[in-house]
Amino acid sequence: MKVLGINGSPRKGGNTEIIINRVLDGLKKRGWETDYAQIGGQVFRGCIACGGCFKNQDGKCTIKEDRFNEVFAKMTEADAIIIGSPTYFADVTSETKALLDRAGYVAIANGHLLKGKIGMAVSAVRRGGSIHVIDTINHFMHLSRMIMPGSTYWNMVYGRNKGEVEGDEEGLANMDHLAAVTDWLGRAVKPVLDSYPLTGASCAD
Repeated sequence: MKVLGINGSPRKGGNTEIIINRVLDGLKKRGWETDYAQIGGQVFRGCIACGGCFKNQDGKCTIKEDRFNEVFAKMTEADAIIIGSPTYFADVTSETKALLDRAGYVAIANGHLLKGKIGMAVSAVRRGGSIHVIDTINHFMHLSRMIMPGSTYWNMVYGRNKGEVEGDEEGLANMDHLAAVTDWLGRAVKPVLDSYPLTGASCAD
């Protein structure tokens, strides 16, 4: 099985990168193939509502000037996706929001390409606001028909300066548990999805 971590933080080696890699490492130890995509700090344009993804239905966004289509292709290939963002004014970074809006639209336009995949939202936070970050990402995953595992707490880790999340033992333990429950869930659902893929508007179609 394959898991993709997407980092919406522009800060290289920062707290969001640390917690994403914490989950990726936990899954790698359990035999998963891991991949990583950095989008924070890069040019990621928001959706322009052109409707081209519905017209073309080629699994791509019509905007070609940034790395969206490259990252989205990785998303469609993965069995599980981690999307992480720091907390910017109690929400995700602009690059993360651009990815969510465009990925959601392109996926829906092409037969719900993300359906049945495992989705995890993680966030680094100085003090408050990360619940909204996680909520924003979870809403995208819910509307994309993804499966979202729970953990021991909300998937947030406390830290402001680089590396400070390393001191949040409870938060890091939550990341470790998130990796464990994702591995369990992936092994449980993959045989079912392989033999009975989700199609149409509902599982009954």
